[in-house]
Amino acid sequence: MKIIGHRGAKGLAPENTLKSVLKALNHNVDEIEVDVRATKDGIIVLHHDEAVVDASGNKLIIKNTKYMELMDHKKDLARLDQAIELVNKKTPLHIEIKPGEPASKVIKIIKTYLGKGWKDSDFLIASYDLSILLEVKSKLPDITRVVIERWSSIRATKRAKAVDTKRLSMNQLWLWSYFISSMSKSGWQISAYPLNSPSKAKKWLKYGLYGVVTDFPDQFEN
Repeated sequence: MKIIGHRGAKGLAPENTLKSVLKALNHNVDEIEVDVRATKDGIIVLHHDEAVVDASGNKLIIKNTKYMELMDHKKDLARLDQAIELVNKKTPLHIEIKPGEPASKVIKIIKTYLGKGWKDSDFLIASYDLSILLEVKSKLPDITRVVIERWSSIRATKRAKAVDTKRLSMNQLWLWSYFISSMSKSGWQISAYPLNSPSKAKKWLKYGLYGVVTDFPDQFEN
């Protein structure tokens, strides 16, 4: 079963920061998941929500704000290229492109690193957005795509077939043993997110769970 650090290691350090990515690395995860968005000036940064909210409550929409201005309000805002350099091929970087974000800019960064000696296997691209995954399939055909879906196996498998992947990431609240077993026997590789219970993961592993996307990778170390 793959252990995938959620937003780095969200439960151990501020999410989607270099500290969080480093925490995940230090706990020997199989993959590190991060969320990415584009700033007004086209910089790809690690961030889950569409806006940065600073300590004073100021809210800055990322796509409408330049990178350096965002940095004034969030000192630990990390760029995707910084995360790639930090991970440095030690484990695959599982990049979730948020819906509506420009996949082309992420693709350009990955192509740059492929030209520097990184391999296709050093990256995965995940999204809820089918159009993003289709663009990735077209421009980076050898990089694994991951379909993210909250609850519908029908929608998930339909999209997965469209982008030629077996990897599904599904909300653990909607998963159960028989479903995991049935999907696994049909060849689907399901990761549950966010799953922070080692006992539940161990139970579901018997039914074929492929991966755990967890905030606390330290609890899943062998």
